[in-house]
Amino acid sequence: MAATFSELWNGIAPIGRAANGGYLRYALEEPELVLRDWFRNQAARRDMPVTDDGNGNLFAWWGDQWGHDAVLTGSHFDSVPHGGGFDGPLGIVSGFLAVDELRRRGHVPSKPIAVVAFVEEEGGRFGVPCLGSRLLSGAIEPSQAAALTDREGITFGEALGDTPAGRLPGLTSRIGALVELHIEQGRALEVPVGVASAIWPHGRWRFDFTGHGDHAGTTRMADRRDPMLTFAYTVLAANKEARLNGAHATMARVEVEPNATNAIPSLVRGWLDARAAETGTLDTMVEAILKRAHERAGRDGTEISVTSESFSAEVTFETSLAARISSLLGDAPILPTGAGHDAGVLSAHVPTAMLFVRNPTGVSHSPAEHADEADCVEGIGALARVLGDLT
Repeated sequence: MAATFSELWNGIAPIGRAANGGYLRYALEEPELVLRDWFRNQAARRDMPVTDDGNGNLFAWWGDQWGHDAVLTGSHFDSVPHGGGFDGPLGIVSGFLAVDELRRRGHVPSKPIAVVAFVEEEGGRFGVPCLGSRLLSGAIEPSQAAALTDREGITFGEALGDTPAGRLPGLTSRIGALVELHIEQGRALEVPVGVASAIWPHGRWRFDFTGHGDHAGTTRMADRRDPMLTFAYTVLAANKEARLNGAHATMARVEVEPNATNAIPSLVRGWLDARAAETGTLDTMVEAILKRAHERAGRDGTEISVTSESFSAEVTFETSLAARISSLLGDAPILPTGAGHDAGVLSAHVPTAMLFVRNPTGVSHSPAEHADEADCVEGIGALARVLGDLT
């Protein structure tokens, strides 16, 4: 199996790789489209018909297409800007190889199995994470999703070629379970494979800081209404509130107008990513960040408007399914995560579970993201056992 994993993994490794070693695989742009073709080719080699749900999600079928109680596995191809190669694609490669392993063993599934590639999981192009699974489950309206725009002003509907289809009819009877394999995005896992217990609640908020654009060389410091100052203070406030609340807050994306070295900006737009172990803690932290930002704006003579772009509630994966999988895998550890996933979105509608493959450094969303080949092979074997048990 190791040789087969290397063959598939090395086949996709160059696609969308930037000069720094990270990946630029944005939903429905060329590198991701190439990977979608790769998905279709891998499915064809295995005589697995591919369907598209009208939302951009791809499904490769072993058994009846959308038959009763189908068991899904897979993940996503898209990356964050200059992200790592394992976040997402590992789950898809592992899904195909787990099917190979089950066939090698002579397993005949009593339920359909599908390897799935969800679209726009990271939200790196259109801003809403897990967009494909949100559409599939009805968590976002098709018209709202279609109108989302990227940095070039292209809408999701234009990139997709149509208005998304939205919620899958008969979702709860057609999908019996989803098992998503993913690299662990932390340092908690000390053995090759673990099982997820929960996903922290998390959300994204867009802050528009407006002030008065002016000349950097002639405008007295006392006369300035500089939104960059308010933004900078808000970044520090978010960091402090996260530490006080035992939570996570990050402002790592920013747009500036006019973005000139010798001009005081008129607009600074920044995005807050906030996460916590409990919803109450998350609400308290975000409230405190907003309060401190508005207080600072009053001192700077600037204004703030805040837009909630996405929110994912706390997810507790079905405990009986997680326990069953852990037992099946020799009492594999069960652990929570602060990262969002398509499995988390679908967990509100169908039984879902996640397998984590050990990450030796804990680094993710970075070119340094890595999983050892031996652990990846262990993950494939574990996924095959789980899929075999569920079908």
